[in-house]
Amino acid sequence: MTFFTCFDAQGAVIARCQTEEQVDELRRMGRPIAEVRAMKDEEAVVCSLTGSPSEFDEEL
Repeated sequence: MTFFTCFDAQGAVIARCQTEEQVDELRRMGRPIAEVRAMKDEEAVVCSLTGSPSEFDEEL
């Protein structure tokens, strides 16, 4: 499973998402997503161990 990290224009993390559809939804909601990067396997395992990726969305 691929997780994605969303960054604003200043490079700050604003959300972590499980699907590209979730990223698109954040954009529709007006979140200032400037860059999206797929997380490395060793980063993504933290998401799957700690719960839903939506828990990592720092703005919702």
